[in-house]
Amino acid sequence: MVEPNEPSPPSAREALPQAVVAPRQGWSLSLVWLVPLIAALVGAWIGAKAIRERGQTITIAFRTAEGVEPGKTKIKYKDVEVGEVKTIGFSPDRSQVLVSAEIARPMRSMLVDDTRFWVVRPRVAVSGISGLGTLLSGAYIGVDVGKSDDPRTEFVGLEVPPVVVGDDPGRHFLLRGLDLGSLDIGSPVYYRRIEVGRVTAFELGADGKAVEVRIFVKAPFDQYVRRQTRFWKATGVDLRFDASGLAADFESLTTLVIGGVAFLTPDDAFQGEPPDPEFTFILAEDRQSAMKLPDLVVERVVMYFEESLRGLTPGATVDFRGIAIGEVRELGLEYTASGKRPVRQPVVVDLYPERLRPTHGTAGDRAAAAAPIRETLQRLVARGLRAQLRSGSLLTGQQYVAIDFFGQTSPVTFDATRTPLEIPTVPGTLEDLQVTLARIAHTIERLPLQQIAGETRDGLRGLKTTLASTDRLIRQLERDVGPELKAAITDGRKAIQGAERALAAAEQTMAGAQRMIGAGEKALDPSAPLQQDLRGTLRELSRSARSLRTLADLLERHPEALLRGKPEDSR
Repeated sequence: MVEPNEPSPPSAREALPQAVVAPRQGWSLSLVWLVPLIAALVGAWIGAKAIRERGQTITIAFRTAEGVEPGKTKIKYKDVEVGEVKTIGFSPDRSQVLVSAEIARPMRSMLVDDTRFWVVRPRVAVSGISGLGTLLSGAYIGVDVGKSDDPRTEFVGLEVPPVVVGDDPGRHFLLRGLDLGSLDIGSPVYYRRIEVGRVTAFELGADGKAVEVRIFVKAPFDQYVRRQTRFWKATGVDLRFDASGLAADFESLTTLVIGGVAFLTPDDAFQGEPPDPEFTFILAEDRQSAMKLPDLVVERVVMYFEESLRGLTPGATVDFRGIAIGEVRELGLEYTASGKRPVRQPVVVDLYPERLRPTHGTAGDRAAAAAPIRETLQRLVARGLRAQLRSGSLLTGQQYVAIDFFGQTSPVTFDATRTPLEIPTVPGTLEDLQVTLARIAHTIERLPLQQIAGETRDGLRGLKTTLASTDRLIRQLERDVGPELKAAITDGRKAIQGAERALAAAEQTMAGAQRMIGAGEKALDPSAPLQQDLRGTLRELSRSARSLRTLADLLERHPEALLRGKPEDSR
């Protein structure tokens, strides 16, 4: 027990030695930290270099991702790899496939507004077979670098490869035609039968009335295109009939299968102005239409016909004495309460007044022709100008409208203020021919051909009997009179045989006429001219038969009459 006044023994904590605070000395770098520091610096340098050399990421929209694989499909420009596909996704509405690709940093300058991308795969088109090399290497994305200065990173890919790439020398031209025909993207363009370009695009015009076709003509052939250049569809073969007969014009076998475009510049237009970039050329249906002089002035007129319009079609020629001065536009059918017939057929025609302008003659003639077309037509109609339907070909039955002067026509009132103008018409030659043939057929039906044939047959039988008696008499005379009459008798026999053959042929002809008439022939007017001629012929045949019979009786009774003449008592 420890006494209160005694000091307590030291505790265990107090028995431990106490730390002594020493003053801080200067900091020193250990060699251990040099390795991670160097590694961090190298990593930062590598990262900065990767960021600096990293390419541009772009997005290309396609309809499908056929043949495109992330990490495998390359992007190539002129067969040189310039990028790679990284990922494939979808647009928000899932209507397109969005291909994310990385383009090498040195090629970032080609990412401009008019740069085009497309998937290169095996294709068969009118321009040929392409992309066969991808059968082994796989599909890739092709690039056509544009010429714009505006940068861009989002593009819409082409579904088919472009026919012409941006660095091909040449020019683009715009054509406008009624329809596309057999043309397609890649169809050839010809100049003097040399392939000089391709069709690059086509679309329906904004008005919906025509088709706009864009073509590319390679250099140096693009210099031959002037504002007066004529373009037409080359269909391979062009057959036409003219006054010289059948004419054929061949382009090439390719255009026969896939079509094409041909153009030609007139010789007097080579020094003309080159067309503007947006100048529109007319695409004609054929060479003949393209090479016609352009008709800048068109006057629409109407003609009313009361005869059949079969064989007349839109596009038919309006002809004035062999010169085409217009073209049929449309045909119609109208009911009218006035006139002899309740129905008439209007034919709307486009006339080209410029084709009536004289280039020769007196100043008065040229001044008269320079008058407005309405006044000119009014003067011409007053002098007998009329329209008429005529047959263009008996083989095909096609018709055309002929305008000419007809002397035996009734005066008509021409209204020069009417729109469209109306040109009076006269019946066509085909209708007159039909009326004439019908009148002749009606006259033939009225003839009593059956009765005439019977009378003719009876007369021929009597004549044949008389000739047979004459032949017997001559044979008897040949035996009795002697050799001196043999030559004369021989000549007479030949004459009789010829007459018999002629009579037999006539009998066959009449028999054929009787079969053609048939059993339903009606009795006709005896005063018809043909019946009177036939009756007169029969009377002449009867008189000839009586004369031959009298001669035969005389020779039978007096054979010596051949030498001495007719006896006195028989006169």
